[in-house]
Amino acid sequence: DTQEQGRLLNLQESEVWEHRDWLTMLAELSMILLVASVCRGLPFYNGFYYEHILNNKTNNGNGEVIHFNGVRLVVNTPDDSLFGYRGGNVTLPCTFHYEPKLNSTRRFRVKWSKLHNDNTKERDVLVAIGLRHRSFGEYKGRVHLIQNQPNEVSMVITDLRLEDYGKYKCEVIDGLEDESGIVELELRGVVYPYQPPHGRYQLNFHDAKKACEDQDAMMASFEQLFKAWEEGLDWCNAGWLMDGTVQYPVTLPREPCGGKDTAPGVRSYGERHKHLHRFDAFCFSSALKGKVYYLEYPERMTFAEAKAACQDDGAQIAKVGQLFAAWKFIDLDRCDAGWLDDGSVRYPIASPRPNCGPPEPGVRSFGFPARYMKFGVYCYKMS
Repeated sequence: DTQEQGRLLNLQESEVWEHRDWLTMLAELSMILLVASVCRGLPFYNGFYYEHILNNKTNNGNGEVIHFNGVRLVVNTPDDSLFGYRGGNVTLPCTFHYEPKLNSTRRFRVKWSKLHNDNTKERDVLVAIGLRHRSFGEYKGRVHLIQNQPNEVSMVITDLRLEDYGKYKCEVIDGLEDESGIVELELRGVVYPYQPPHGRYQLNFHDAKKACEDQDAMMASFEQLFKAWEEGLDWCNAGWLMDGTVQYPVTLPREPCGGKDTAPGVRSYGERHKHLHRFDAFCFSSALKGKVYYLEYPERMTFAEAKAACQDDGAQIAKVGQLFAAWKFIDLDRCDAGWLDDGSVRYPIASPRPNCGPPEPGVRSFGFPARYMKFGVYCYKMS
């Protein structure tokens, strides 16, 4: 009996241990399944799951990032807009630092991109890692980084173009940490209203955009039109702007322009259908790399003769945007009407005087006369 009791006791202990081993296995399996469910969708690096811990930071549940090591990456860009001229160079400042300061250097990547007008989409401009960098699209060969000081990643844009105007994002990526700043670039320029040869209110949005580009300009932004209004631009015909709205600037209120009792300002028709609705255009041009000049010629010319005369002088007939830019930036002043590339006849007055039009400076227009009529010509020659 004693032996039998001992045998039964050993058997019970064995069953207990087997039962404990089974429970342990179940517990371990449950833990594995729990971890798998929690980590589903999390990044998997080198065979290990990082549960809410990426580059020594995590989220406290309130949308705030907590850094376990207490180090924060900060990117610095200027608050004020920068200004440049077409054909010139500009530096977009950008630096970064750590708070608190690090004793050792860390590897980082830099990305510059240009924001679209709605600030949502981006276009790559430059990407750099160490001394290696790559530029993209129309910026290829025109951009490079300045890294004269520690943690400086400023970008230089050379040979500025009209379309370089806008907002740029400087982004610094340190491991999985990513911070950025915005730099806004404006071009010094001139805004002018444009009507096509066949009369006012004949352009849909796409026609207006092309009309500006054909005359060495681009469609103006609201900010550019507003600045021109502040400088005295007064025009009662509504025109397309870059954002798809139709507006016009009024400095002297009058009945045909919204009423005499209204305040001066930029009047708005709001957004219009880009294909169906038709208006004029507001164009924007900036400084020139060449020169505009009135061709001294023994006699007046038809439009065809004027184009040929400029070519014989080693130049081309000037475009409307070029004449406005020359008037704005080099004070081109000539009281002689001359043909331009679009078939219009105009002349620039920087110093108003009798027999040269209104008492304000500006580019005077004769409209679009018949091309067999005879006038002088304005030519454009690259420097």
